[in-house]
Amino acid sequence: MVGETGREEVMAVTETARDPAAAAGPHEPGWAGFSSATRTWFLDAFPTGPTPVQERAWAAIGRGENALVIAPTGSGKTLASFLSAIDRLGRLDAGEEARERPEPTDGVRVLYISPLKALGVDVERNLRRPLTGIADTAAGQDEPIAPVSVGVRSGDTPAAERRRLRTRPPDILITTPESLYLMLTSEARKTLGAVSTVIVDEIHSLAGSKRGTHLALSLERLDAMLEEPAQRIGLSATVSPARTVADFLGGSRPVTIIEADSAANPDVAVSVPVDDMAAIPPASVAGQMVVSMWPHIERAILDHVLQHRTTVVFVNSRGVCERLTAHLNEEYANRFGGEAAIAKSHHGSVSKDQRLAVENELKSGSLRCVVATSSLELGIDMGSIDLVLQVAPPPSVASGLQRIGRANHAVGGRPRGAIYPVERTQLVDAAVAAEGMRTGAIENTELVTNALDVLAQQTVAAVSVEETPADRWFETVRRAAPYAALPRESFDSVLELLSGAYTCADLAEEDLFTQHVF
Repeated sequence: MVGETGREEVMAVTETARDPAAAAGPHEPGWAGFSSATRTWFLDAFPTGPTPVQERAWAAIGRGENALVIAPTGSGKTLASFLSAIDRLGRLDAGEEARERPEPTDGVRVLYISPLKALGVDVERNLRRPLTGIADTAAGQDEPIAPVSVGVRSGDTPAAERRRLRTRPPDILITTPESLYLMLTSEARKTLGAVSTVIVDEIHSLAGSKRGTHLALSLERLDAMLEEPAQRIGLSATVSPARTVADFLGGSRPVTIIEADSAANPDVAVSVPVDDMAAIPPASVAGQMVVSMWPHIERAILDHVLQHRTTVVFVNSRGVCERLTAHLNEEYANRFGGEAAIAKSHHGSVSKDQRLAVENELKSGSLRCVVATSSLELGIDMGSIDLVLQVAPPPSVASGLQRIGRANHAVGGRPRGAIYPVERTQLVDAAVAAEGMRTGAIENTELVTNALDVLAQQTVAAVSVEETPADRWFETVRRAAPYAALPRESFDSVLELLSGAYTCADLAEEDLFTQHVF
């Protein structure tokens, strides 16, 4: 946590730097240390100035600390993490200041890790604004800055583009945990030798899973090939407890926790469109009277959609997503005639191009409603969303906060939404979830520790690219938080398994290993 002394220092720096022309030494941390072009662009784009979270994040990042930034959706976390990197990269080759800075090297310098491929593409698109804006501002001020390149590598990246990324690596690479693992286990690893900053977005969605355990080892493998460990920055709106996730981010190294002064305080209601869920009145559907909550919910949702410019409706399965979208469009056609659709679906089975088209239509205001699963939960920029509705209780309070947080997604905006229980038995769950979202009672994250199957996979990957002594690999593994307490006996059993020491019968009797793998 940022202490009182650190808080006073940050506030003092901020007060002297509100004016973009204010004098600032190049080695001062945070906002005051940014170039004139960076500060001028930021204040032109955001006239109210930095948020407190951004100020604190920039101060910690400027001091070279690893940082976990926890703040509500729309508070500027992602820009806070990137702006420091953009400013630093722009100065690397520019002017007199470069004399005291390290000589630039070929390769990726900033690695952004996204849990979703779509979120990575969205971040790349949004990075263009500050990159272009700062470059234009610098040109107007006759301030030389170095160009900053951006690339994306994920499972959707064509082979030709992957080859280009390998031969001409960008300054900033946006990728996923899985693609990072593949890069570290191939010739592409050579492009990562100059990485100085690693940003892990939506870190809460990774920390408590084996996917996160796998990423923790990849980050330690990355650090092992660098001259000095990369600075790590984690971002999330929903983290609990913060120290557990900070430990996951930093491994054996300390992490500064930066939290917003206040929670998002969402306006969340539980809505039931009938007087008594135990005696649901019949509703007319396609000329027949049916006793079901669905027609009542669908009509209530359509009423909300018609009263707002943009609405996102979250559901918990792809099947429900498609059915609800179809029924909303049918009800809209019944009321107003015509064949125009008022709602479209967004989920993992929809093609990448179609998802992007839906996102752009909602963002531009040409589409009034999107029905989505968790595919829109993790921070994809959807523009200004007026209202978020959740059909059936969300999977967790944290998930609900992420979803409702899409509404009024802006600095100072208050998220607003409602939960529609579908069955009477969901009333209590919906009420508990709504109260938990209002009070910020997020479920605790627990790391997946000592996962020997993950260790086995990463061990094979590590030794496939370079000869690694067992003791050194053990030290690397133990630096990752999920393996901080890994017994040497368990580690050795993995090596023995991989070297063929066990027969099938032996492995079945090896309790130490099987309890983790099977």
